[in-house]
Amino acid sequence: MTLLDRYIVSTLLSAVAMVMLALLMLGMLFVFIGEQGNIGVGHYGMLDALQYSALSLPQFAVESFPAGALIGALLGIGVLARSNELTVMRASGMSKLRLGAAVLTCAAVLVAIALLVGEYLAQPLGQLADEQKAYAKYSNVSFAGAGAWIRDGDLILNVQDRSSAAEYGGMLIFELTPDNRLAAIARAEHATAAGPKSWLLRNYVESRFVDDSVTSLRAAQRPLRTAAGADFLRLVNTDTSELSLHTLYATMRYLRSNNLGTEQYEIAFWSRVARTVGIVVALLFALPFGFGSLRNASLSARTTFGVALGFVYVFLQRLVESGTQVFDLDPLVLAWVPAGLLALVTATMMWRVR
Repeated sequence: MTLLDRYIVSTLLSAVAMVMLALLMLGMLFVFIGEQGNIGVGHYGMLDALQYSALSLPQFAVESFPAGALIGALLGIGVLARSNELTVMRASGMSKLRLGAAVLTCAAVLVAIALLVGEYLAQPLGQLADEQKAYAKYSNVSFAGAGAWIRDGDLILNVQDRSSAAEYGGMLIFELTPDNRLAAIARAEHATAAGPKSWLLRNYVESRFVDDSVTSLRAAQRPLRTAAGADFLRLVNTDTSELSLHTLYATMRYLRSNNLGTEQYEIAFWSRVARTVGIVVALLFALPFGFGSLRNASLSARTTFGVALGFVYVFLQRLVESGTQVFDLDPLVLAWVPAGLLALVTATMMWRVR
């Protein structure tokens, strides 16, 4: 990477960082204002609402990254255009392809940041925020949901209320034969999460049906290995749009292996992928605004246009996600509509630039 490439990348990254900082401050303020109605319920106070707002920022950043990249790129390109630096670069022989490569380098950095935040910060901090909020508001709350039913191969589990961080009130276990006949039924008074895919059942009682007889089994403790561990139960009350890509992918594989519906997870997965790719398209979209008559636009005009276009992009993305669920449309196709339209406009504008 040459010095000129690094200068373009640093200018764009600085502009995007400034815009994202402003968006995050506004997002935290809006979440904090929305939490005012919960203050005073139980032990939920002002500091709890402030902490909840702060922990919600990574998820807000993931959702607003394409819009922030679009606005920031327009401002960054505007700075280079207003100072005639882009004109000098083109006059010195720098091609559109070379400028596009520099912009793509900046986009790669932003995509990496968005993936790191989305995969390792947004989901765990969002779940932590919801749990701390619920514990502060109520003395006894079920995070797994009363009577959560889960199928794992030939096992059907009914996990009851959660009583602590890792312990649940009880579990019903139904074991089926390959031809879907009931092979055994068991109950445990308490179920403790012993790992990501294991449980420790206490006061375990089992009735197994063999031919025309029934055999019983009692045990003080018994381990249970299942793909539906305690971490999977957290998905019951978690919005699919807040899950990371690797969680969504693992969940879809699990549901498909048990012949269960995956529609809402597919929508969330492909929408997240499309939003991430939208960061690249957003930066390329801003490049043509540095040439021709568009380069003379004022900073306020670029900001207004960027904010308006960002809102339209986010609104269209939300509209597509909702429409896919309501009208049972193909999520793989519709999730790419906003990014595809923006890419089409970008290609047209880049082609027209001399």
